[in-house]
Amino acid sequence: MEQLGYADPQPNLDAIFAALADPTRRAILSRLADGQASVNEIAAPFEMSQPAVSRHLKVLERAGLIERDIDEQRRPARLKAEPMAIAVGWLDEFKAFWGTSFDQLDHVLLKLKQAEAKEPDHE
Repeated sequence: MEQLGYADPQPNLDAIFAALADPTRRAILSRLADGQASVNEIAAPFEMSQPAVSRHLKVLERAGLIERDIDEQRRPARLKAEPMAIAVGWLDEFKAFWGTSFDQLDHVLLKLKQAEAKEPDHE
């Protein structure tokens, strides 16, 4: 069902966030930030099979977060940061909201502290 009045300027945003939701995939992206790596190199620190790592790589590739080349027998993967910038840009739209919310919370807490300081001790 389409939501009227809402435009999705980045249709891949769902795939990006779905890919980033998994801690193994985030760890893989962190590894690839150091440079390209083969499936064996990526799989080394994980207690999972090479096919399981390959499935994670496919999710990251469909989301556009990595690219894979064919290099003789290897298929090295490398990070593609542009889609992450799209996700960060989308999250930045909410920065003003959170800043305002935290400012309001700070104000309430300050008032509570002031009121507490003014109350006489009832001991």
